[in-house]
Amino acid sequence: MTETTGVRVFICGSALRGQPDHGNLQSATFIREAKTRPQYRLHSAADGWHPAIYEVADGGISIPGEVYKLTIAQYEHLLATEPPDMYPADVVLEDGEVLTAILYPRELIEKYGWEDISHLGGWAAYKASLAK
Repeated sequence: MTETTGVRVFICGSALRGQPDHGNLQSATFIREAKTRPQYRLHSAADGWHPAIYEVADGGISIPGEVYKLTIAQYEHLLATEPPDMYPADVVLEDGEVLTAILYPRELIEKYGWEDISHLGGWAAYKASLAK
């Protein structure tokens, strides 16, 4: 990764367009909407404070999100603003592209018993369901 090439990141939570943490992307360049392959689960962590995503071998869903190009400084800022225990990891998109996303340890999700919201179709859909 270099400052000229930047970092392509898959965003699927509270930093999506229209979500409260979108500003954490600073002026990152929006590339496109995308979905992961159906190999992930999505939970509402800390009573809806942030999404918690992890990979599964079976029973996964395709998570909708957005692809952004960030400078190294923007990427470092994004990582610094993430909640505790979240970590960058590769995810596979529908088209096979592998990008970095911010995941959450499955063992902590299970430990805290956070609600599985995978069936709602993504973080923005979950947040919209709460506003009804």
